[in-house]
Amino acid sequence: MARLLRNASSLRSYMFPHLQESRRGLLGTSTQLCNFATKGKKKSKSDASDSGEEGMSKKDLALKLALDQITTSFGKGSIMWLGRSVSPRHTPVVSTGSFSLDVALGIGGLPKGRVVEIYGPEASGKTTLALHVIAEAQKQGGYCVFVDAEHALDPTLAEAIGVKTENLLLSQPDSGEQALSLVDTLIRSGSVDVVVVDSVAALVPKGELDGEMGDAHMAMQARLMSQALRKLSHSLSLSQTILIFTNQVRSKLSTFGGFGGPSEVTCGGNALKFYASVRLNIRRIGLVKKGEETVGSQVLVKIVKNKHAPPFRTAEFELEFGKGISREAELIDLGCKHKFITKAASFYYIDNRNFQGKDALKKYLAENVSSRDELTKKLREKLMDAEGEDGKESVDGDSVEEIVASDTTDEEAVTAAEA
Repeated sequence: MARLLRNASSLRSYMFPHLQESRRGLLGTSTQLCNFATKGKKKSKSDASDSGEEGMSKKDLALKLALDQITTSFGKGSIMWLGRSVSPRHTPVVSTGSFSLDVALGIGGLPKGRVVEIYGPEASGKTTLALHVIAEAQKQGGYCVFVDAEHALDPTLAEAIGVKTENLLLSQPDSGEQALSLVDTLIRSGSVDVVVVDSVAALVPKGELDGEMGDAHMAMQARLMSQALRKLSHSLSLSQTILIFTNQVRSKLSTFGGFGGPSEVTCGGNALKFYASVRLNIRRIGLVKKGEETVGSQVLVKIVKNKHAPPFRTAEFELEFGKGISREAELIDLGCKHKFITKAASFYYIDNRNFQGKDALKKYLAENVSSRDELTKKLREKLMDAEGEDGKESVDGDSVEEIVASDTTDEEAVTAAEA
């Protein structure tokens, strides 16, 4: 049977050879058409790309290819043009609770998505100022966290300042690693607005806790802070969380610094100084007395570092024991300074009314919100105009720059002289 089939096929090819040639011709022409079509498509694509890249120089073309490769490898938004991005021009802020400090910061408060350090001697108001920031953030509807590494937070004081303690997350960690891991987790969630760590000096490394009393642990806390800040800096900018560290100061013995070296240093190494966008040095400069009784303290805050406005400005306000920052006393002092309030001996004159003593005027401003808001508005306009005029004077060149030798030996003055 197979032999019969082979014979039949050979007989057909012998009798009709033109059919085989026509079939081969059709196959060849179809293959040539397909090849021509694919070549035409490739040529049209190359022509289009050449026409789009004709106006670009080799440098621009190389940059475009590099940007495309980065976007493909790391995702959209990994690199962008600064002036063409949709990011806000003005930095979002949270008020500090002090009018004069907000003005001194230049942007109206503490910047979101940044690290802030508040340091100073004991009983100077570091925790009180941090609690005021929490209260202002809660007024905007934000969630706040207080990491109490010192295990010494007073809920009564927090409520008196204005903190809603029922909406405040509190953690009292066992070690520094636990505290900073907790902070990292909360910041990565993107759901909290302010995180306060009180304080850096109380973040004890686990190795130090496990060791014996008297063991030497060189730079263990500094390495812990350096590693934590390296991990947290990226998450902070994405979540727009303010991370506030309160810190203590220590007296420094003159070793290699010699005469004129810094007399005080902060705890936790140097990493926090570099990563912090705002550093506030807060100190008590006096006491507020009512008769023989001491009812508060006068506080001076110096902005040692500020990445958003000129640094080394100062703000002075009054801290009332058990109540926090006295905003009314702050407005009275600024109002007298800028002539919105007239003072004669112990009498104060405002809104066509006379008040005998500062306490009477403070009570009036606390009860009359409209008068207080009007005075605040006038002061803000006055201070902002003064800043604008100072900027114009410096541009015009009327003011003469001078290098003044510092007569103090504290840390921030020496840092400014070295810079």
